[in-house]
Amino acid sequence: MNLIDNFIETLPLFLPVLLTLALVCTGIWAGYWFFFLRNGGLREEARFSARVGMLLLIGLGIVVILLALPLEQETHKDLFQLLALLITAVITLSSTTFVSNAMAGFMLRGMQSFRLGDFLRVEKQFGRVTERGLFHTEIQTEERDLTTLPNLFLVSHPFTVIRSSGTIVSATVSLGYDTSHQLIETLLVEAATAAKLTDPFVHVLELGDYSVTYRVAGFLGDVKQLLTTRSKLRAKMLATLHTAEIEIVSPSFMNQRQMDNAVRVLPVQRPGPYAPSVEDSDSKAESLIFDKADAVAQLEELRAQRESLREEISGLQAQIKAKGDTIGPWIERRITQIRQEEERLNALIKKAEGEKIE
Repeated sequence: MNLIDNFIETLPLFLPVLLTLALVCTGIWAGYWFFFLRNGGLREEARFSARVGMLLLIGLGIVVILLALPLEQETHKDLFQLLALLITAVITLSSTTFVSNAMAGFMLRGMQSFRLGDFLRVEKQFGRVTERGLFHTEIQTEERDLTTLPNLFLVSHPFTVIRSSGTIVSATVSLGYDTSHQLIETLLVEAATAAKLTDPFVHVLELGDYSVTYRVAGFLGDVKQLLTTRSKLRAKMLATLHTAEIEIVSPSFMNQRQMDNAVRVLPVQRPGPYAPSVEDSDSKAESLIFDKADAVAQLEELRAQRESLREEISGLQAQIKAKGDTIGPWIERRITQIRQEEERLNALIKKAEGEKIE
């Protein structure tokens, strides 16, 4: 009976704790429903904020439970000091993993360098982003496997993102000096066009000891077809060059031909359908590859011009105050002209910002 009596006597002391515990558990469940289950569940992209919210809610629940314990003020103080020490120890011991990956996750979110579905390459890893978590990023590789990359790894290593607005698909091939480069460039552009690449162009990368290295490239708007288009481009290169009876051999392949010393080895110039036709495409290559850089540079130049006009207006207004009405009307007309030019620049800047390249 003494045990029962003691339980009955101490029960009112723990009722607030039990009630607080029940409320905290209910609140955590309600938070889980609100963050994850509401509206049929969240998209993976929105789970990042939901996980952060749940961590904060659980931490708040622990603090509330500690406050509700029927203990003296000094004991409460000791418990909170112990909790702070425990949190500090966890952060210290896991600073290179848990906390660092979480901070890296926040950094990646702030940078907004890539989104779900984007192609991502970091060192030897390449694939499409399928998940962005608080501590890791998941990609699906060319083999359909899922690879998990810690966020700290992404922050500490340079990574490449293939832009959703399109990318350049290219391939290289080494061919002999006995074939005219005009013919080669024409055929490679034809192969890129057959692979459904737009604005194709050809660069001569290297003049080797035994062969010339060419790079053919073109713009692919639908990046989802990246892998197929890369393979198709190489297949079209093989078909086009072989149809034109041009040999594709390894640079280490040596073909010896007995020739008279007076004979010079020069490519045969073929007029007609193989006339050079790729000069114009070469001029478009840089503007196609660096379109975002060109757009940013143009936007910065417009902003610099606008700032220069504003400084000129400030200088003219200072002259009006200093000299009075002597040259005031002329200055006012000049300020009006400058303001009209500033409005034109504002319109161009607004248009450029609205046409932001992704």
